[in-house]
Amino acid sequence: MDQRTESKLLPQPRSLIGTWRRFGVTGPVYEIVGVGQIVGDDCLMRVRLVETGEEVDYRFTDILDDPREQ
Repeated sequence: MDQRTESKLLPQPRSLIGTWRRFGVTGPVYEIVGVGQIVGDDCLMRVRLVETGEEVDYRFTDILDDPREQ
């Protein structure tokens, strides 16, 4: 699969803003609140931890591995 086809299969980082995910199967829930800087072939996303309200940067590719939260 070439890079152009592969990139069409991944969601755009901006499309994830406002969605909720969980760190792993049993980890804390977070909300995706913004897009940050590009880091190599990846980008950082700004996420807010629901339990504490803290905002941190988290890699886009790691977000894609986390389960969605309802």
